[in-house]
Amino acid sequence: MYVDWPCPSRAGNIGEEMALAFDRKRDKRLLVLPALFDEANKMRRLTVEVMRRLNMSGIDCFLPDLPGCNESLAALESQTLEGWRAAATAAADHFAATHLLTIRAGALLAPDGLPGWRLAPTSGRQVLRAMLRSRTIAAKEAGRDETMEQLSEAGRTMGVELAGWPLGAALFAGLEQAAVPESPMLTTVEQSDLGGGVLWLRAEPDEDPDQADALAAIIAVALLGDGH
Repeated sequence: MYVDWPCPSRAGNIGEEMALAFDRKRDKRLLVLPALFDEANKMRRLTVEVMRRLNMSGIDCFLPDLPGCNESLAALESQTLEGWRAAATAAADHFAATHLLTIRAGALLAPDGLPGWRLAPTSGRQVLRAMLRSRTIAAKEAGRDETMEQLSEAGRTMGVELAGWPLGAALFAGLEQAAVPESPMLTTVEQSDLGGGVLWLRAEPDEDPDQADALAAIIAVALLGDGH
């Protein structure tokens, strides 16, 4: 079900964002931080299906909207990476999360102190590079001459729209500098651990029940043991 949760804003106020929640007040409570931008769309079905499987195994799961994303009323161009990190920490506190799962660049937002998993973590620079490449290809097809270097400079100084996502200068610069942090508390799950094709590289959003089964099993066995 969808619930509201109190999320801090850049202005220092507390607003409301939505979250998909499977909450039965159980001991194991997993905060899920999704992939970002277009990858979030392509990975949404997998993310939700993993949560459904974990719920059936006895694990509560929470997938919060970040400010400016999904159903959020906040403007994406006003967001920053630090603001998203603060939102992720607030969501972990609000939902009393005991564990964490990040998807792709969601790893850049991981709150301190939570053990868990990160699926195919990627840096902010890699996320931007894919989006910049997509825009230059679209520009070439439309007869416009745009380079990744020109777009990057515009992104740093005044913001830029990439793949339909309006990124402000602060968010662009933050992503450009963001590397996946070292964390002995988080286990990296590679795509090869799940099998199947890479969903975030597909042209359209897709699903793979076998991959959802595999990822849910990794988490459930670790949290509940073989007898879950």
